Amino acid sequence: MTSSIRDPHEDDQLLTMEEVSDVVRVPIATLRYWRHLGMGPHGFRVGRNVRYWRLDVLEWLRQQANEDAADIHSRPRLA
Repeated sequence: MTSSIRDPHEDDQLLTMEEVSDVVRVPIATLRYWRHLGMGPHGFRVGRNVRYWRLDVLEWLRQQANEDAADIHSRPRLA
């Protein structure tokens, strides 16, 4: 019996910087800057081009929304 490890990106799509820019609604220059700083959705090089797994981008967006919601709830309320 062989155990097969399922690739988490088996049914995923690779996105270009332009496509991620459209999904995240930020300019491509912002994505490049985020990559330089080591923040933003995880991207990787395929040859000379940067690609992103679609599910990674969506997960990053969820994390941003959750962190923002946590920040809002942790702020002191004004009287």
